[in-house]
Amino acid sequence: MSKYTLFDKVWELHKVSSLPGGADQIFIGLHLIHEVTSPQAFGALKDKNLKVKFPQRTIATVDHIVPTDNQSRPFKDNLAEQMINTLEKNCIENKIKFFNIGSGNQGIVHVVAPELGLTQPGMTIACGDSHTSTHGAFGSIAFGIGTSQVRDVLASQTIAMNKLKVRQIWCDNKLSNGVFAKDLVLHIIQKLGVKAGVGYAYEFAGPAISDLSMEERMTICNMSIEGGARCGYINPDEKTFHYIKDKLFSPKNEDWDKAIKWWESLKSDKNATYDDVVKIDASNVEPTVTWGITPAQSVGISQKIPSKFEIDPNDRFIAEEAYDYMAFKPGQFIKNTPIDVCFIGSCTNGRISDLRIAAKVVKQSKVAKNVKAFVVPGSEKVAQEAKKEGLDKIFQDAGFQWREPGCSMCLAMNSDKLIGNQISASSSNRNFKGRQGSPNGRTLLMSPAMVAAAAISGKVTDVREFIKQ
Repeated sequence: MSKYTLFDKVWELHKVSSLPGGADQIFIGLHLIHEVTSPQAFGALKDKNLKVKFPQRTIATVDHIVPTDNQSRPFKDNLAEQMINTLEKNCIENKIKFFNIGSGNQGIVHVVAPELGLTQPGMTIACGDSHTSTHGAFGSIAFGIGTSQVRDVLASQTIAMNKLKVRQIWCDNKLSNGVFAKDLVLHIIQKLGVKAGVGYAYEFAGPAISDLSMEERMTICNMSIEGGARCGYINPDEKTFHYIKDKLFSPKNEDWDKAIKWWESLKSDKNATYDDVVKIDASNVEPTVTWGITPAQSVGISQKIPSKFEIDPNDRFIAEEAYDYMAFKPGQFIKNTPIDVCFIGSCTNGRISDLRIAAKVVKQSKVAKNVKAFVVPGSEKVAQEAKKEGLDKIFQDAGFQWREPGCSMCLAMNSDKLIGNQISASSSNRNFKGRQGSPNGRTLLMSPAMVAAAAISGKVTDVREFIKQ
């Protein structure tokens, strides 16, 4: 078993008790909720005549079902209106801080918490959303939980969980120009598979990880769940501290100095023991695109879609399924695949740095005919900053639609959906069948820069052709 890793340290600090059967009861320092997985949890509390144990440790926002084209109330979608109404009432009744539309701080929960300084090193963080792993970029241990566990956290501020093994993914060297964190994490998932992380926490480390910005690190940790891991994290460093400083909820004055000392003590020790170590050469990674129906089914932009005989025997059945669903043939290059819809956004790639990179690609260009392209900022703060920098105008001048903050087409629980068998270039995190709203819709995951390049060319294109230095 692992020893002296950040995961081990944070786990032990938050362990309340050992339970019969081998699980531990873990205290949750920060609980994030939204409109989709919380109504049933609050309902269960009422049924049992229970109250929220520590309401000050729960923060709410609305993101999944909110429309991005028109956020005037009431929403056109009655179900969406009911869900946001329910969240509003539950937050008022239980004295929970709620960042609603128009507050200046609304947005995708995994974008909002870091930009407000709520996410900090050494925390345990839980949310009824699988991509809670995002927050591990700050040296926290963050878990996605189900509705019953949302109820448990509201009632007791704890969850019952078996301790995970720890795999270190060491990334040597640096990413090349035009290659981004999204490419690196898709490459990792392709190498290891979507089930390799089951039972593990992933520690991302090495020169390539240290070189990444905090927002890029969030992208890496966000998608650790797509590799099967329960969480992913990165040891905090000076970049982490600089990002957190002076945020709305960050420690202030003397508390800041105390926090720094504690945060510095949390990183994995030099003599830490891991259950497994994997080494990746980041310099070999090129712009990467998914071709199938899992995030592991991806290739570099210069590569061909593999035949089933080039794939692990255990994965050949789903490869056959992917060929059929995606209408791709083994041996076909992913490059030059025609695109119908281009989506820049999501908790994976809807931050200000993502928009800056994409805007640089599309500046003084035009979206290709027959391509629908739109940008959805990850939060109201991101939207405000983008408008301040004129990014919204760059996108609109190029022919992109500029939308309001929300999850949008990532999971299509709103009006943003693919139609028929449209094929999408998406900066989101999942390419499962029907993920973007159409039972026949097809999703190609890639970096925001690659999505921008696809929008301009109308096909999958190597973004390095647009950003040559």
